[in-house]
Amino acid sequence: MVLEQLHLHHFKNHIGSDLTFGSQVNCLLGDNGSGKTNVLDAVHYLCHTKSYFNPIDGQNIAHGEDQMLVQGHFLRHDQREKVSCAIARGVKKVFRWNEKAYDRLADHVGRFPAVMIAPDDAALIHEGSEMRRKWLDSVISQSDRTYLKNIMSYNKALNQRNALLRYFAENRTWDEESLALWDAQLVPLAVAIRARRVAFVEAYAPVFQAVHEDITQGVESVGLVYRSDVGASEASFAEQLRVARDDDRRLRRSTCGTHKDDVVFQLGDHLLKRFGSQGQQKSFLIALRLSQLEHIEAATGVKPILLLDDIFDKIDDKRVKALMRRVTSGTFGQVFITDTDVDRIPQMFQETGADVKVYLVDQGEVKEAPKSVNSNHES
Repeated sequence: MVLEQLHLHHFKNHIGSDLTFGSQVNCLLGDNGSGKTNVLDAVHYLCHTKSYFNPIDGQNIAHGEDQMLVQGHFLRHDQREKVSCAIARGVKKVFRWNEKAYDRLADHVGRFPAVMIAPDDAALIHEGSEMRRKWLDSVISQSDRTYLKNIMSYNKALNQRNALLRYFAENRTWDEESLALWDAQLVPLAVAIRARRVAFVEAYAPVFQAVHEDITQGVESVGLVYRSDVGASEASFAEQLRVARDDDRRLRRSTCGTHKDDVVFQLGDHLLKRFGSQGQQKSFLIALRLSQLEHIEAATGVKPILLLDDIFDKIDDKRVKALMRRVTSGTFGQVFITDTDVDRIPQMFQETGADVKVYLVDQGEVKEAPKSVNSNHES
């Protein structure tokens, strides 16, 4: 899959940009705040229906403007397809595929897969379990629509159950039968979600470990451990809900379920968060994301787009070169990469012989580097 063209209109600091990309590596170079990361985020919008960095759509509209448009032309399975996202303040987002608007954004998930690697990924390590569950759900959902449907149904039922618990507390009442109705919906969904997550982590961990070993030359061992308090059978989880009922009533929320699950990141036999250096944590996250590419391609037959934003922060040149070698090995699809140093990335790619296109970004304007510059980078 390749993004051939991108049109931006009042998206963040891009007032109007029309870009044509290469099928392999596209380098976006410029100062901090120039708008190069926003180009990557626009690609993420088209692939995931939302921004990677700011989930509030209206805040991605250029300052002082009332609407924005992100539009792309993809080549997928030898077919050209058009995707667009239009957002206006105070109006529902309109997302179109081949000029047809989606009734549900979830129908777009997984159709145009992309993986972002950015400094914000550090939140996966340092913040709570919700971040890691979102990562888990995002990866699985791109190739498993049944899982996505189960997650959406579970969250809806969970919200209704929690609302009922709050209602009971606020009105000093209690109705076991009403709560049991929502329990009956949660139980099969939670057990199915747990089983799918277990299977995913078991299959994903060896791929992740192999990618990490390649990047670090095997100097560190890493692991992923899935943790869930949900029982493996519907009967066991139904009993857990019954036992937790007093706590649920006191705390006004559901205290057990797959919404409490976590994935533990390990460095050797220790927690990565506590014992990993910044460089080790960065390498872990890069390997975690790169593994998504292999997983998604194996599951869908489509090579995802790889978006690399400011990957040189806190990672040494040796590991960066190993990463560059890997992404240009021919096993990856289209790559977008940003940097503030106009020479560093092109020089690294020069050693790999990859087909590289270079773009210079300045105050929201993107221009392809002169042919002489691109030629020097590719020679």
